[in-house]
Amino acid sequence: MTSRTVITGIGVVAPNGIGADAFWKATQSGQSVLDRVTRAGCEHLPLRVAGEVRGFEPGALVEDRFLVQTDRFTHHALAAADLALEDARLGRADYEGDPFAFGVVTAAGSGGGEFGQRELQHLWEQGPRFVGPYQSIAWFYAASTGQISIRRGLKGPCGVVCSDEAGGLDAFAHADRAIRRGSRAMLVGATEAPLAPYSIVCQLEYEGLSTRDDPERAYRPFTDQACGYVPAEGGAMFVVEDEHEARRRGATARAVLAGHAATFSGTRRPDEAGEGLAHAVRGALREAGCAPEDIDVVFADALGTPEADAAEAAAILRSLGDHGRKVPVTAPKSGTGRAYCAAPALDTAAAVMALEHGVIPPTPNVYDVCHDLDVVTGSARQAELRTALVLSRGRMGSNSALVVRKASPAAS
Repeated sequence: MTSRTVITGIGVVAPNGIGADAFWKATQSGQSVLDRVTRAGCEHLPLRVAGEVRGFEPGALVEDRFLVQTDRFTHHALAAADLALEDARLGRADYEGDPFAFGVVTAAGSGGGEFGQRELQHLWEQGPRFVGPYQSIAWFYAASTGQISIRRGLKGPCGVVCSDEAGGLDAFAHADRAIRRGSRAMLVGATEAPLAPYSIVCQLEYEGLSTRDDPERAYRPFTDQACGYVPAEGGAMFVVEDEHEARRRGATARAVLAGHAATFSGTRRPDEAGEGLAHAVRGALREAGCAPEDIDVVFADALGTPEADAAEAAAILRSLGDHGRKVPVTAPKSGTGRAYCAAPALDTAAAVMALEHGVIPPTPNVYDVCHDLDVVTGSARQAELRTALVLSRGRMGSNSALVVRKASPAAS
């Protein structure tokens, strides 16, 4: 990334809190909110534990005319986008004179499963006249990008990234590219809502999905009790801007997008995909101008199976060398669930706030680590943090790495 693209706003809708401050407070405390799945129609499915966003009232945050057109995953995105814009202190007056300079890019892995299921049930039970017109768009991966753009009047470069879980980081690279090509600002991030019955059934064949019924034992990455991951809903949206534009309007830069790289290993086998992740890390470091020793904390992908955890540990050691054994590694998602494309977006939000506060959040429900990594467990760790590395992997071999750097006073 040759130009300086900065994060000026963060909006979070997560299982452990709505709003960046609530999310960070729960994350740094190591709070686990994993619990039994309570969504209607899921009672008899093998998936027992997940990270649900509770207390989320979309009607209090989003206008009815948008709610009826959209699925829960887009409700999350619309709300998180509002929170990010508010955090960045960026209103319509800041861009209405040039709406083509402000765009949107999101990532999505599951789409609008709940909306789609409801309309298909209407089709088979009552007939085609009972299927709503928004069935054609609400389930689609690009729905959140489109609805945010329409609702906010953003006419700049817009897109959606569908590269499995890794898309949550790849979206940042797309946003940064738009900034370097002349856009003033971008809304970027990912949200998911994969806990409707139809969506869960689609996930049951996923390798690594945990079906344990004890919330404290269902997702324990990097331990010898690792039995897979539990899914989650929610996500995060960010305002990213050109550094000079942000400074011109008096915005505070929360962090700098320093480097990104992605690879595709083309395999379901974690041991074969490990080199692809290591290559992505090396590429992100190279783009950021970082040496391995410059990385102060790693936010791990943490799939939670013995094979995948071993492959990720090996990739960290392979790409960071001896520093890989000493650098603190954390996976806050073990307390909220792995929200597919939204998981690395939430990790990026946590990474930015970790840099701001000098605190590495712990990895909930993890105690005895069985890999040669310094995994932060138990309680948060105070540290001088300047640079964070966020990792993400997809089921078919997508790998992505993002380097985020603490904003200097000159960038604020």
